[in-house]
Amino acid sequence: MFRELRKKNRELTKEDSIKILKSCDYGILSCLSENGYAYGVPLSYVYMNNSIYFHSATEGHKIDSINNNNKISFCVVGKTHILPEKFSTEYESVIVFGLATEVHDNEKNLVLLELINKYSPNYIDEGTKYIENLASKTKVIKITIENISAKGRKS
Repeated sequence: MFRELRKKNRELTKEDSIKILKSCDYGILSCLSENGYAYGVPLSYVYMNNSIYFHSATEGHKIDSINNNNKISFCVVGKTHILPEKFSTEYESVIVFGLATEVHDNEKNLVLLELINKYSPNYIDEGTKYIENLASKTKVIKITIENISAKGRKS
């Protein structure tokens, strides 16, 4: 169902994939808009419980697209270094295919707190209050990973 990497010599392990997912700050969510066009949006996220989670407003293009078709792709690019003399780049990247669904209650709150831990670790108390004030205006989406692949190049 999912394609294998064409350049097998650049394939990274699942453990490497997870390490890269945990280390990156942002990823690109790609989904199919209601009008049939692909829609890619950068977003902050956390990797936990073998899933990817992100928060969102309760309505908008992203949520409409997920509601239209919850099969998504999510991509992160880790460390890169351009090699101009080789007309190439050292890189590491991960692509995930999965299903996006909304989570609620305790799982939602845990994810929001984990987002605070990742992006604002010195502001946990303030972040907890922020979550309490805005949780009703926020959705949390879980990407259940169906396929994960990573590749990289070192010179």
